[in-house]
Order: sequence, then structure tokens, then C-alpha cells
Amino acid sequence: MDRMELKYGCNPHQAFAAIEVLEGQRSPIAVRNGKPSMINLLDALNAWQLVAELRGALELPAAASFKHVSPAGAAVAVDLPEDLAHAYEVTGRELTPLATAYVRARGADPKCSFGDFVALSDRVDIATANFLKGVVSDGVIARAYDDEAFEILAAKKGGSFIVIEADAGFAPPERESRELFGLRLVQDRNNRLITIADLADVKCGTLTDEAKRNLVLGLVTLKYTQSNSVGYSLGGQMIGIGAGQQSRVDCTKLAGAKADTWHLGRHPKVLGLRFRKGVKRQDRINWRVRFIEGDLTPSEQKAFAEALEAPAPPLTPEEKAAWIGELDGVSLTSDGFIPFRDNIEQAQKHGVRFVAQPGGSTRDDDIEAACREYGIAMVHTHLRLFHH
Repeated sequence: MDRMELKYGCNPHQAFAAIEVLEGQRSPIAVRNGKPSMINLLDALNAWQLVAELRGALELPAAASFKHVSPAGAAVAVDLPEDLAHAYEVTGRELTPLATAYVRARGADPKCSFGDFVALSDRVDIATANFLKGVVSDGVIARAYDDEAFEILAAKKGGSFIVIEADAGFAPPERESRELFGLRLVQDRNNRLITIADLADVKCGTLTDEAKRNLVLGLVTLKYTQSNSVGYSLGGQMIGIGAGQQSRVDCTKLAGAKADTWHLGRHPKVLGLRFRKGVKRQDRINWRVRFIEGDLTPSEQKAFAEALEAPAPPLTPEEKAAWIGELDGVSLTSDGFIPFRDNIEQAQKHGVRFVAQPGGSTRDDDIEAACREYGIAMVHTHLRLFHH
């Protein structure tokens, strides 16, 4: 493939759009089914780089759920506890390691993952394809597909589901460029791979092995997330990502709110919701989130009641606060240095016990003091990960 026309650009009125292979290069991808748009390709290429790097860093199958050039979720293959399997609606289903990674990635923020682009680090098997078959998604990119898995995916969405195969051996150029408003901007590619070794400069506290895995997961995820960005991770998956905010503390608050919603999804009242037969999976997901949020309008209250088999007592503010107070062992990563201790003040509300950030702020001593005050271990990576 030297050139391929796309469905359209970032918007349908941008009718012409195409991808072209650079002179002297081979294509890093093959579109095996469907016709992607510009945003589909931007998501696919960023997401593939994320899962490929994550696979190499942690040596576990990895998955990402991308929307508008940032991950809604990312994860590696860590077995699901019973309550999460229930929350993700996979109790009793066959889940291979790759399927488990995507179930975790999708479950991080299922409302935002609606209509996502999927990235999978390994060859796609039947179990993973069967799970993808049942979710609302635009397409998938992976290194390869089992024949039957490809047939399942190619039939999705009436045959229009986008299936892309990535060349795992592709070596990208050392420099990248983009054209913008009549100018070509050129920079060295961010080819700095993230490893456990980036967690060596511990400023306070102690990092557990699980925390190291979660921090590497968070750092790799933020490397491909629109900046500014902050991520919360736990159990081998991202549980909250705050992306594209101008203020870092806003990223920290946004990611923390998403982490709280994720955790509240494990509350017995949420797991106990019983929906009528025929209520679609995405509707069940959306109703659980709205139930957690609790601010249903009168029309939503009526529709929610009609979707349930039996009335559901609401989650009270006291119950929410008590449940969120049990969230613990969370790892926070930041793509730039933490400039003020207000980020730590916010993070500790959401169970954060480990922090990885570049360091280098004039207030580093204040940040370290705040971490010591709240019993949070912190490491300086000396690595900024801005992505635009």
C-alpha cells in the first residue's frame, strides 16, 4: 500500500482524506476490513504504539480502548476478581489473557469507551473476538488474527467494522513531521522506551512490585495521551485518566473522579441492579453510571425504573463516601512535573499510595513533604511525556 483514501477527514465535510506511505518506507499497517476515517487512523496508530510498548515493558498481553486520540482505558492481562467480572459482565465467560486485558481496558471507563478503537498487543483469538463482537466499537488494530477471529470481526457492523493488522517488526523513522497551516513541523520521534528502571529514584516511601507494574502501565499510557495528563492505575489497569487539561490539578481531579466512579461500580448496590430482559448492554452500563452519579432527572428516573426488574434504593452520599474511603493502593502517574501540593491533596482522596512524576519543580520539597504527610511513596522519573 503506497496510498489509501480514507472515509473522510476529522469531520465528514472534510471529504478528501488519505494516508500515504513515506518514500523509502514500507507501510506499518494493512487495512484488512472496512474503511477508516482520519480519526480512526489517528486512534489506531497511537493505540498500537501504546500496547506494543506496554507488551515489551511488562511482558504481558496488553490492550487499549481509544477515543479521540487518547485512551479511555488501558490494561495488561491480570486475572479478574469475582466482583470485577460481575461488574464487567463476563462472569462465566471464557477469557484468554488477551481478552482479559481488553475487558479491563474497556471496563475502566465504559461510558467513554462507547464507539472506541481497540488496540491489542497479541494475535487475536476467538475469545477476544467474541467479546468484541458484543460491544459498540469502530474497529481494532492488532499484530495478527486467528482465521475464525478475523471472520467474526469482519462480519461485525454489517461488514463495515474496521480491522487493521499492524507490522510488529516495523521500525519508524527517527524523525516525525506534520503539516499545519502551511508549515511543516519536524521533531525527533519520542522513541524513549519506558521500563522498570525509570522508577529507581525513589524520593520517599517504598514501591511494591505491584506498584511498579501499575506505575509503568501508567507512564506508558500517558506517553500516548493528550497532555496535560494524569492517570490512576490499580490491579494492572488504568482506572481513571484525566487528559488534555490546561491545569494539572484539573487532570488530577478528573482522573480521581473517574477512579471513584470505577470503584463505586463494585459497590453491592450497583452489582445488585437487576435489569429487565431486553435492556441492551450499553444501556445497562450507562444506567449503572447514572445510578452512581445519582443526579437523575425526572424523565431519567422514569426510564431507569422501567429498565429495572425491581426498584433500587439509591446510593446515599454517606454510602458513597464510605465506599470511596476503602479505595487504596492506587498508583498515580503524571506526564509533567507536579507543580503544587494541591495535586497530592486531591490524589490522597482517591486511595493514591504511589506516585511517579518527572520532578524538577521549584516546589519539589513541598510535594515530597505532602507525600510523606499522607504516607505516599514517590519516585522521580526525570522523564517528561508530553504528547500532542
